[in-house]
Amino acid sequence: MSGLLRICTAGSVDDGKSTLIGRLLYDSRSVYEDQVHSVKKASLNRVAGPIDFSLFTDGLRAEREQGITIDVAYRYFATARRKFILADTPGHEQYTRNMATGASTADVAILLVDARHGVRAQSRRHAQIARLLGITDYVLAVNKMDLVDFDRGVFDDISDEFEQILPQARLHPIPMSALHGDNVITRSARTPWFEGTSLLEYLETVEVDRNAGGQPFRFPVQLVLRPSDEFRGYAGQIVSGTVRVGDPVTIWPSGRASRVTRIVTWDGDLDVARSPMSVTLTLEDEIDISRGDMLTIGETPQVGQRFQAELVWMDEKPLDPARVYLLKQSTRTVTAEVDHGLLLNQIAAVTVSTARPVIFDRYRDNRATGSFILIDPATNFTAGAGMITDAVRERATATIARPSAAERLARLARAAGDDQAAIEAVRQALEELLT
Repeated sequence: MSGLLRICTAGSVDDGKSTLIGRLLYDSRSVYEDQVHSVKKASLNRVAGPIDFSLFTDGLRAEREQGITIDVAYRYFATARRKFILADTPGHEQYTRNMATGASTADVAILLVDARHGVRAQSRRHAQIARLLGITDYVLAVNKMDLVDFDRGVFDDISDEFEQILPQARLHPIPMSALHGDNVITRSARTPWFEGTSLLEYLETVEVDRNAGGQPFRFPVQLVLRPSDEFRGYAGQIVSGTVRVGDPVTIWPSGRASRVTRIVTWDGDLDVARSPMSVTLTLEDEIDISRGDMLTIGETPQVGQRFQAELVWMDEKPLDPARVYLLKQSTRTVTAEVDHGLLLNQIAAVTVSTARPVIFDRYRDNRATGSFILIDPATNFTAGAGMITDAVRERATATIARPSAAERLARLARAAGDDQAAIEAVRQALEELLT
């Protein structure tokens, strides 16, 4: 079982995400006494009871005033069995881009649904984004069950609906009341018909598939180190796989091959390194390698200038197919165009064309090399986030392009025996072209 679990919350506004996370932090004793005192003081004259648990995560003043989550709030906590990084993401539609940010690094998504309202449009949208981002393990937290008298029929209907929304995901439904703590830390006596585990018990025991070490070796070069004439190293982070001294590697996009001679770190040389370590590699051959190139072992990555992707648009300015954007994928940044427009928070399948080749895998095969962001060059704003689904294969053409008039004249001149013959050949050709 992995010692660290990354979690994100998702769902429609006012479904109780911040309250649930605050309750989880409070009951697992993961907040300091001064935080508890501050939240109790801020809870006065509010309707949430003596402690408004949402205030443990709603850190912005605008959030506390409105009672909503706007930004992604990250919290770190631990139990005796596991450590957690938790992202409380906003539910409002205009902050969907923030939800995508929080879900991009998560192993497990907690999807909250208000038992009174059932599955809403934003709940579906967040589930779709989480699935696009490669999350396969979900907690379906059917919250505010106390307001429907813990009706098992309501819980079963919502669970069945989400089974259809996420048919191939591993779904763990839990009936709960975040406000009162039912099935958050321990099983609740008010749901005797529920035979599953509580939320915390599930999070402590879930096995997630984070098999970056078993994937092909991918090493995007971040920096070329040349402190002296006797040393040339390539620094970066191993995003997947394992490398050993003596391993043969291929450098992309050139396709050149070499062999690893040293694995250098601040603490000394290593014989083996694996994801997600940051190291410096040296090779036995002198090869022109620069930032943005990639060293690989095993399965060959895709190298190309056109690919299909699922794109989440995050900019208030619509995506303009006539504009050129900056595309940052791994450590490589190139200019790129997208085949059709998108509006804020819209998600769609697009075709992306880049000015220079990029080295990538499909997102479902490798999240690190299969993801990218689009940057507005005028504002430097991160305008979109994408997941590569496949390369676009260019169809070979059977026709041979006819040379231009200038190319034909140049060929005639080169074929002539001397300057005078070249001048005569070009003159005759020009007469034929002009008559």
